[in-house]
Amino acid sequence: MTGPPPLGRAGKAGRTRPPAVTRGSTRRELLVALLGLPFAAASCRRGPRRGPRVPEGEIVGASHDLGHRVRDGLVPAVPADRWTRAAVAIVGGGIAGLSAAWRLERAGFRDFVLLELEEAAGGHARSGASRVTAYPWGAHYVPAPLKEDRALVALLDEMGVLGGRDAEGEPVVREEHLCRDPEERVFFKGRWYEGLYLHAGASREDLAQLAAFRAEVDRWAAWRDAKGCRAFAIPLARSSDDPEVTRLDREGFGEWVARRGWTSPRLRWLLDYACRDDYGMRLEETSAWAGLFYFAARLRGPGAEPRPLVTWPEGNGRIAAHLLAAVRPRVRLGLAAVDVASGLEAGRPAVRIVAVDRSGAARGFVADQVVFAASQLVARHAIRDWRAAPPAHLAEIEHGSWLVANLHVRSRPREVGFPLAWDNVLRESPSLGYVVATHQAGRDHGPTVLTYYHPNCDADPRSARARLLAMDHADSAELVLADLERAHPEIRGLVERLDVMRWGHAMVRPRPGFVWGSARGARRPWRGIHFANAELSGLPLLEEALHHGVRAAEEVLAARGVPFETML
Repeated sequence: MTGPPPLGRAGKAGRTRPPAVTRGSTRRELLVALLGLPFAAASCRRGPRRGPRVPEGEIVGASHDLGHRVRDGLVPAVPADRWTRAAVAIVGGGIAGLSAAWRLERAGFRDFVLLELEEAAGGHARSGASRVTAYPWGAHYVPAPLKEDRALVALLDEMGVLGGRDAEGEPVVREEHLCRDPEERVFFKGRWYEGLYLHAGASREDLAQLAAFRAEVDRWAAWRDAKGCRAFAIPLARSSDDPEVTRLDREGFGEWVARRGWTSPRLRWLLDYACRDDYGMRLEETSAWAGLFYFAARLRGPGAEPRPLVTWPEGNGRIAAHLLAAVRPRVRLGLAAVDVASGLEAGRPAVRIVAVDRSGAARGFVADQVVFAASQLVARHAIRDWRAAPPAHLAEIEHGSWLVANLHVRSRPREVGFPLAWDNVLRESPSLGYVVATHQAGRDHGPTVLTYYHPNCDADPRSARARLLAMDHADSAELVLADLERAHPEIRGLVERLDVMRWGHAMVRPRPGFVWGSARGARRPWRGIHFANAELSGLPLLEEALHHGVRAAEEVLAARGVPFETML
């Protein structure tokens, strides 16, 4: 949920296999699966003494029904007068698709159209707003970039976020955009503590193992291959492909940790949290390469602090809104691309797209090139030639599911220990806790919005997804409130409204062998279709989505002979 915690700061590691839960399961079964038996039992014993069991609210966003039309292969006929011609069509209005459009716009190329299934663009960087504050519905920060991430540096510069460069040419973020202190805290056994690493009660052996891991991360932060490439860099395309580094992808992070004799529960919790935070996975199931990437890629060098975090009340919705504003006249919302077919148009190569809206009405688009910025799982069903014979790499892609809730509270809950921070983590919970929308604005009292994140880290993501989509608003609200009552017993009486977003295919999961495996070839153009999505890196990061959007757009510009200076 936040960036990598400094290694001098700080569920439990280990696999859990919750019972299968489907539509019709009891609320107790849902809570057992998601919170564990003790907390579920306590929640179900509670009566109305604590106030309303289910606050006002709804399940918002994520149009599963329209998305399932793509999956089900619905391809309606398009009336002759409902076809539109554009040189380039972009499918998907998440960060990758918006970045592709933004890159074309910056090059002065405007003969394009962007199709987005949802009624709001931004994908997992979407945001909302109330009379009190804006708030995120998904991704909510980016670490300050290093100079090598040229696309993100250019974007943040255009947004007015940067205030120049330092003596080494690294971008400097204006102070008002950096996460305000206190940045984070952790709740453990009835009390809040500063940071994420629980120093209170740590043994000498705990601290020794923390120092040993920190030294290993520093070693990789200093490492360079024969070409001068870092072992771990953002975007991933700038990382070294030397076998000494890539072989880390062939083993699990938990196995890598165990081989070094690191058994400290505090260190293992920190590393497990990192995997749940960025990847929606547990320590044992995450690639060791991806686990080390989390810590090393955002270090300027050995011994350095992790890059500071850039955030706003609406999180990365600020970035999505900026990208959308630059290209808004060419964006078509509420249209799902259900059929993408390469062929000929007037004797020339072209790609025809059939899209449907929520009423089922069809529209057609003909383009010379397509940037397919939606998920490869959508591509599996939408690209006509892939339905009968899908590429082999599609079987390797695995997505986790997440529940995100926004709690509109009339006032802040009481605190025991370290005061309310931007990021508030429950150490004994499988969730990631919550962030405070008004924290960045310096409003420390009165009403606010708490954004709660719960990744489903099951070994079987399909059953987890089915369980998530089986939950109604009342089930979801009870999950959130039962979890937060660990730290805030009075939370039910403070919540005025609780809305929920269910992300069924939220984040690509970097299992061992995936990041540097054969699926990397999926980024190559195919019959006029150029692919752009963070999952092509195997890392569910805004920086990767931005990189692939820019890369695909530059492929299109090059194919069309449009002059440009690369941003990669």
